[in-house]
Amino acid sequence: MNVLSVGYPLFPVTPDAAGGAEQILSLLDRGLTARGHRSMVVAAQSSRVEGELVETPAAPDEITDAVRAKAEEAHAAAIHRALDQFPADILHFHGLDFHAYIPDRPLPKLATMHLPLAWYPEHVFALRDVTLCCVSQNQAGTSPNGLRLPVVPNGIDLGRYRPAALRGDYLLWLGRICPEKGAAIALRVAHHLDARLIVAGPVHPFGSHHAYFSEQVAPLLDEKRCWIGPVGRERKAQLLAEARCVLIPSLAPETGSLVAMEALASGTPVIAFRAGALPEIVESGVTGFVVDSEAEMAQAVDQTVTISSARCREEALRRFDAARMAQQYINLYRDLLA
Repeated sequence: MNVLSVGYPLFPVTPDAAGGAEQILSLLDRGLTARGHRSMVVAAQSSRVEGELVETPAAPDEITDAVRAKAEEAHAAAIHRALDQFPADILHFHGLDFHAYIPDRPLPKLATMHLPLAWYPEHVFALRDVTLCCVSQNQAGTSPNGLRLPVVPNGIDLGRYRPAALRGDYLLWLGRICPEKGAAIALRVAHHLDARLIVAGPVHPFGSHHAYFSEQVAPLLDEKRCWIGPVGRERKAQLLAEARCVLIPSLAPETGSLVAMEALASGTPVIAFRAGALPEIVESGVTGFVVDSEAEMAQAVDQTVTISSARCREEALRRFDAARMAQQYINLYRDLLA
């Protein structure tokens, strides 16, 4: 099978990407090639893939509406170039803005909705030539007008994560630093408990993200609560494995948190807000705690001593394997080709 995958125009696709969509596309590309399928990926400069890469220009240091429009045009041109040279059986989109560069070509098209469905323009749910796919049951349940969408739950590279022999004394927040991910909430929790907290992740070049960091995150940083910036695969795995617990105070409805899955694969309990699909991933009282407020998150930190690291790892192995995800996508491709 020949699969042409299309990433979001503004961020490169790599195993180390901060964004979930980019990580999932990277894993899917690897899963396809490992199973003998041919994979081609249209993605931003600096992407690293197992299959063939069609590069589009890297995003500048500041992302504006004009930059987005230019990136979408470049992506559309790259998709046409790829289809001219690559005998694609399936065209698979992963970007929030996929509707801006759908080619008028007669082949099955699939779009994975990695973000909350409310973030997509209404007209995408009426597209007749693109099949939409969700990444969690919770997300699928929010589809408009009772639309029934297929679900392929996210997966992770389980071999990359291992429980640590000795756990540290710090709390961990990991992800993109932006308002909806709640890094400032994690910092306030750590201050309330007088606990160590490591904040790890990038500030992407959006004005609202920089404002959030400078106004709400930076003032709460000190010697015990530090921001270490983006981290690579090895450092991320170490941080997850040695953390006392991982805090996920998301304010947006999470569609399928890779950070929660990675933490559990590392044997580390997760304390998460009841946001979107997080209760599908974290079983409260078993692999962590699902809470409804900042105060409840603070109270749950001491309770993580009751959570079994081995049970966290077992649940991750049973449920979050990227190989399962890749096979489910292949099965969906075959259904679309039938």
